[in-house]
Amino acid sequence: MRKLSCVAMLALFLAGCAGQVPAPASTIVASSMAESSPAEDYRLGPGDKLQLIVYGEQNLTSEQLVAADGSVTVPLAGRVVAEGKTSHEVAAEIQTRLADGFLRNPAVVAVVTAYRPFYILGEVNNPGQYEYAVGMTARDAVAKAGGYTYRAKKNEIVLRHEKTTEEVRVILDQDFRIRPGDTLRIDERYF
Repeated sequence: MRKLSCVAMLALFLAGCAGQVPAPASTIVASSMAESSPAEDYRLGPGDKLQLIVYGEQNLTSEQLVAADGSVTVPLAGRVVAEGKTSHEVAAEIQTRLADGFLRNPAVVAVVTAYRPFYILGEVNNPGQYEYAVGMTARDAVAKAGGYTYRAKKNEIVLRHEKTTEEVRVILDQDFRIRPGDTLRIDERYF
């Protein structure tokens, strides 16, 4: 009888634990997932900050924050959609608009000066929103958030990329790079 009650209590405990943390769709090892970081193919989004340089036109050179609607507003060029484009594509569009009756042979460069933030939740000392830096790893993100709590599961993270609903459990066997806008969750270990 005692053995049966122990089994029943263990089953109830495990059922209670299962309801506490939503299970992500898949688990991967960090080395098997392509690492990504901002580079030439980085796609802009709301919250990114751009330095727009129009050579020879000091009045048109400015720093722009990509607005919530994904656009930047440039004098003479108007509202330019930046979301989903590279900084080179945005510069080319601004250059085309300025050449269309405003400037002769304009040269425009767009440089990302600040990336949108990443978010870290769960078993870290200071969960929240933090500024992204180029080449940032999951371990760097944990360090920015004040380190792990004593209950943290330190060998994995749950990762959700911006504009997706799928969560992926990443086993950290090396320094795994994160992207701007990512949400990381550090789960609690049970034993």
